[in-house]
Amino acid sequence: MPITKERKAVLIGDYKRAANDTGSPEIQIAILTTRVGDLTEHLRTHKKDYASRRGLLMMVSRRRRLLDYLKTVDPQRYLDVIRRLDIRK
Repeated sequence: MPITKERKAVLIGDYKRAANDTGSPEIQIAILTTRVGDLTEHLRTHKKDYASRRGLLMMVSRRRRLLDYLKTVDPQRYLDVIRRLDIRK
């Protein structure tokens, strides 16, 4: 289930770094984290939905790559994001 425009606007508002920022790594990670959580709930109900499981793994991998990038560019921003989103690492 895709996230709504309103939910995405709230995430962008919470994680933006400048007034017109919509694509910073923090925002992308926050949106992916929301999608991963929703898809995880879906897979708890539909255990044999292997296509969605593959999509979930791809989203987790993309989020991991964004987190690795953020860690190399600015470690403090990386720590802030994982703390705010409560991501294990």
